[in-house]
Amino acid sequence: MNCKISRRAASLSPSLTLAIDSKAKQMKADGLDVVGFGAGEPDFDTPQHIKDAAAKALAAGFTKYTPAAGIPELRQAIADKHKRENNLSYKPSQIIVSCGGKHSCFNVIFATCEEGDEVIIPAPYWLSYPEMVKMASAKPVIVETTDKTEFKITPTQLRAVITPRTRLLILNTPSNPTGSVYTSDEVRAIGDICVEKNVLIMSDEIYEHLLYDGAVTKSVASFSPAHFEHTVIVHGFAKAWSMTGWRLGWCAAPEPIAKAIDAIQSHSTSNPTSFAQKGGVAALTGSQDHLKIWLAEFNKRRTFAWTRLNSIPGLSCVNPKGAFYLFPNISKTGLKSTAFCARLLEAEKVAAVPGIAFGADDYIRLSYATSMANLEKGLERIERFCKEVAK
Repeated sequence: MNCKISRRAASLSPSLTLAIDSKAKQMKADGLDVVGFGAGEPDFDTPQHIKDAAAKALAAGFTKYTPAAGIPELRQAIADKHKRENNLSYKPSQIIVSCGGKHSCFNVIFATCEEGDEVIIPAPYWLSYPEMVKMASAKPVIVETTDKTEFKITPTQLRAVITPRTRLLILNTPSNPTGSVYTSDEVRAIGDICVEKNVLIMSDEIYEHLLYDGAVTKSVASFSPAHFEHTVIVHGFAKAWSMTGWRLGWCAAPEPIAKAIDAIQSHSTSNPTSFAQKGGVAALTGSQDHLKIWLAEFNKRRTFAWTRLNSIPGLSCVNPKGAFYLFPNISKTGLKSTAFCARLLEAEKVAAVPGIAFGADDYIRLSYATSMANLEKGLERIERFCKEVAK
């Protein structure tokens, strides 16, 4: 049997977030009282009107192939969303509907990068970015940031790493895993450099609607026609509409890039699920009342968990202004992230994600997309664990 694996596949690291979540779920299934802080998905159900739209589509027999780039109705609804909320004018032909935000990131990188290209990725980063870049035979260029700058890359850092080979900068705000939000001025400064140096920006805006403490986020594409032409937006329905399992996302791109992504998708996944797309239309055009309720609950959890973490000896945590993650610094415990999380899961049955997965080994990621009861119980266990480690 010839089981030779390609160098491309062999170079990849499995997703630690999925692995941690899977292990926690298995422990729960085995009857253990596990508190899981690993999953990057809202714990709220998909709003009913979205589910109803998909159910109606199913009942009506909307179960066949659609255009690879998505149904015209959804592409128009996405274009309308960007005009309404971001003051960006996209034609439906510039919108490609995908099988989730992750799929959109993959498509953009494959459509724009090739061997020898460099892709700048600020760390901490969403763990799939470097792996996707490697799959495209390009080179990830990691720029480290810390909690001292709220995990945000500075213009000075960006200029220092741009070379003639730089093809792409990946910008994620609000951020996974840190919850940090770049101000409008910070986004513009980064965009200005990319325009000047002719570097394309992949702007991951999937947490766009999850903001706290009056934070404001602005798409880098919105500052000028030049910024618009240097930006590809990736987005999706998973976070703000709790549609993680629906696998539905999109990208908005300059026409040549959109056309290339359409071709890639036509030969890989083809169209996203037909009836899920009808749910996507309902998500964008229907009531958004759920979001205010969700944000109030997320904010309550964020405030509680952030305050509680900073009261635990050995831990410190930047106050996140977006998404639903906390990224505490564990360096004072003397443990690196993998050992910390492994021992925490074994000793206290708390599942967290090691920061090394995000390029930051002195940190761990905790998701507060869980109940207050779980937060209270889990953070009490983390405090007990830290006190034991300090002995």
